[in-house]
Amino acid sequence: MDRPLITTPGLKVGLLGGSFNPAHAGHRLLSLMVLRQMRLDQVWWLVSPQNPLKSPREMAPLQTRIAAAQKMAHHPRIFVTDIETRLGTRFTIDTVQALRTRFPATKFVWLMGADNMIQLPRWARWQTLVETMPVAIYPRPGYTLKARLSPAAHAYRFACLDAADAPLLADRDAPAICFLNGPQSPLSATQIRARTPS
Repeated sequence: MDRPLITTPGLKVGLLGGSFNPAHAGHRLLSLMVLRQMRLDQVWWLVSPQNPLKSPREMAPLQTRIAAAQKMAHHPRIFVTDIETRLGTRFTIDTVQALRTRFPATKFVWLMGADNMIQLPRWARWQTLVETMPVAIYPRPGYTLKARLSPAAHAYRFACLDAADAPLLADRDAPAICFLNGPQSPLSATQIRARTPS
């Protein structure tokens, strides 16, 4: 069962969206690092009912993914939630806009790995997302330099910040994209599923 998402005015919250199919130590590492580097109050894992860019055939049931994510998160400031299902949103931009409406006094930052930054132009209304809330990019092996050189980063090069600006990101107006530093995890949900007997 979800812990309730309770915020207070000015709370700084990182949003980590994804299938979490399954959640793994890389998700937790990213979350712990952004809590520290960006001085966030909370990180919310938004467990998607179905990623529009992924096949539903490979997706574990939502409640299975939520339960595994809660076990993996295991931290008082990391909240696992199915709020996307309850909001009835399918695309990230719709979820983000709904959360800003529901929690207008909360300072949200969108969190993503460097691999997702590369494919960001495939997301629905991705420019609106970048222009709606600050975005933090966490390094991943083999993707970090590509993310800095990606079409999305080039399009918003005027808004790109370095890791030294991370503590200020939640207070910045969008567009603001911050490339973070930190230890990198080689784990991926795809590789974990491939190693898991069906």
